[in-house]
Amino acid sequence: MPRMPKRVKFRKQMRGNMKTRASRGNYVAFGDYGLQALEPHWVSARQIEAGRIAAQHFLRREGKVVIRIFPDKPISKKPLETRMGKGKADVDYWAARVKPGTILYEISGVPEDLAKRALSRIARKMPVRCRFVGKRLSV
Repeated sequence: MPRMPKRVKFRKQMRGNMKTRASRGNYVAFGDYGLQALEPHWVSARQIEAGRIAAQHFLRREGKVVIRIFPDKPISKKPLETRMGKGKADVDYWAARVKPGTILYEISGVPEDLAKRALSRIARKMPVRCRFVGKRLSV
């Protein structure tokens, strides 16, 4: 089942903008390898779930997959062939805001070549260009 918040303060939100690079969530924190977004986009809850399923199916319950984004933005959409006006439409789906540099998924407990192949499968499900990154060593 796709993820969504349990409750929100306001049912509908304005669109906003994602002009800047990610200042938070832009490094591998929980795993050994990660998938980093290279462009801004809204990633829907269904796309996030499709990526999780693709990775877990490929890894066959080996290693651990961590999802670093959460769909907390309600996206509303008017039905087709509806006239203008009559207020803002109902919420169609939930999306996560992804800025360039955001880590989307992390994998730990598997070798690098296996993690790279699993993350490439996730990247095919995402609406953004992504790259494979490893953990930075802090000195």
